[in-house]
Amino acid sequence: MNIEENKLKQRVQRNILIGSCFILLMKFTAWFITNSVGILTDAMESIVNVMAGAISLYCIYLSSKPKDKDHPFGHGKIELISASIEGILIVVAGGLIIYKAVQRLLNPDEIMQLDTGIIIIAVSGVMNYIMGWYSIRTGKRHGSMALIAEGKHLQSDTYSTIGLITGLTLLYFTGIEWIDGAMAMVFGAIIIITGVSILRKTMDNLLDRADVDLLNDMVHLLNEKKRTEWIDIHSTKAIKYGNCLYMDCDITLPWFLSIEQGHKIGIDLKRILQEKYSDSLMTNIHFDPCNVSLHSKCHKCGYENCKYRKEAFRPECSEITLGSLIDNEQEEEN
Repeated sequence: MNIEENKLKQRVQRNILIGSCFILLMKFTAWFITNSVGILTDAMESIVNVMAGAISLYCIYLSSKPKDKDHPFGHGKIELISASIEGILIVVAGGLIIYKAVQRLLNPDEIMQLDTGIIIIAVSGVMNYIMGWYSIRTGKRHGSMALIAEGKHLQSDTYSTIGLITGLTLLYFTGIEWIDGAMAMVFGAIIIITGVSILRKTMDNLLDRADVDLLNDMVHLLNEKKRTEWIDIHSTKAIKYGNCLYMDCDITLPWFLSIEQGHKIGIDLKRILQEKYSDSLMTNIHFDPCNVSLHSKCHKCGYENCKYRKEAFRPECSEITLGSLIDNEQEEEN
């Protein structure tokens, strides 16, 4: 596992947590001087940002620990739990916001110094967007679900802030009190939708749902680096937890190659994958001889020195596709 990558991820999350604390103070200051429930809802979501940021920081630290006897696959899955907790907190915050909004609609209250509040909220929104962009970019670069979830949350907060500023500006010029509560209800609903979206994504990962984008990327890589000895690659499974990528696959080779030759081919395949997906790759490669299949694979085989060929090689049939990559031939033959 790349220690420098993990230190970078921890530093990014620590910076985001500090920034979120500062923004939290700004928003509660704006609420204190304006008495706007719309601003209060924005401040309440910032509490979630701070809590989720602290949880993410701990989870990123824990996920960076190397695999050990009790955790042979490492600790990367904790980042998915972190993202799940953040999604739950966002949904709860959205529910509380709608509750406060209904109260304000039923019991309107005086709002003061909106111009100052609007300026404070606008500055906090810009800061949130920058931090969100920074978190998502770093998360995608280093495969951190926790950082990506945190970044999306921060950016969704920015989008709701834009709507809040629009509503506050309208309220400032019109003086219509119910606008404040109506805005809070809309933003509460948006926040809940964001939380549910994060939960769906993390649940897919916790249930090890196939990552089609990752598999398609592998198809492109394997076709680009294809060796003549690779008759096909199938039964591929790939799962990503934190920094670590776990991959199982079967590769069909000419049956007459020696164990030593097969071993070298496996090392070469692993090196190709590691060059693209970093040294955090863990692979389990199973070798199938071409003569055990119920169907001849000679038309897929470009091995030139084969003395046992039964049919001509057809290059168009040798290309690896997503279907062939994940195809489980053993199940079909059984």
